[in-house]
Amino acid sequence: MDLDKNGSPAARVLSAANLKQDIRYCRATDGVRLAYATVGSGPGLLKSAHWLGHLEYDWDLPLYRDFLLGLASSFTLVRYDARGNGLSDWDVGELSLDAWVKDMESVADAAGLDRFPLLGFSQGCAVSIAFAVRHPERVSHLILYGGFAVGANKNPNLSAADRERFAAMKTLMKLGWGADEPTFRQLFTSSMLPTATKEQVDAFNELQRLSASAESAVRYLETVANFDVRPLLKQIKAPTLVMHVRDDRRVPISSGRDMAAEIPGARFVSLPGQNHMLLSQDPGAPIFQEEVRNFLL
Repeated sequence: MDLDKNGSPAARVLSAANLKQDIRYCRATDGVRLAYATVGSGPGLLKSAHWLGHLEYDWDLPLYRDFLLGLASSFTLVRYDARGNGLSDWDVGELSLDAWVKDMESVADAAGLDRFPLLGFSQGCAVSIAFAVRHPERVSHLILYGGFAVGANKNPNLSAADRERFAAMKTLMKLGWGADEPTFRQLFTSSMLPTATKEQVDAFNELQRLSASAESAVRYLETVANFDVRPLLKQIKAPTLVMHVRDDRRVPISSGRDMAAEIPGARFVSLPGQNHMLLSQDPGAPIFQEEVRNFLL
């Protein structure tokens, strides 16, 4: 799919940066249709899928745009929408860590990536860790940003109050996700992006609604809550860079430190800021881009 032909905001953003995004589809091992995209030039870099992304709207809205432009300026960036959201199939049978790892395999194969650096983003870090252990011959470098090795249901350090909040979050998600009135989505957004501008908050509220159904969002949340890749950390062979925002409200920095401490030879970088996603105005955003380039180039 050539976005330059449809006159969308995404096309204008890409055109202004002299970039072109190419969206294609492949099939997972169980037949689920997966959407993936390439943009930029230079060595290949595969980015994991993450919570409710959308290959087109990521460029339309002022959330991931500068983050993606920074990566595409130095690399041929390959990214994809996870099963259950975005341009990939929403109505899917299996949703699991293993299914997501196999989906990453399918995308890497379809994009013609042989040996490549892998960027894990948020819950995509666990998927990337499992992929790197399963395919050490394919992962040249591993970057983990904003991630965790163990989900809420498996985390022994989670308090009773945190567990109650998680249960309440799922209930509210079922009831209010797709509603025109974004009260619930606003609550979720504030935990992800506490210092976002009003425009960015409104955009994230809209992105959530456009990228997945309430059912898909709840299934996604429940699946991620059962992640536990801690036994795999010591098996990682690739050089690894772990980065985490210092005052991340959604995923505490201790989660990133715990991963880095268990991965042989991993380097850990704390980034200033509070938002789980790096926004254009965040002080950690340019540091992230510089660290990635220094690590890979």
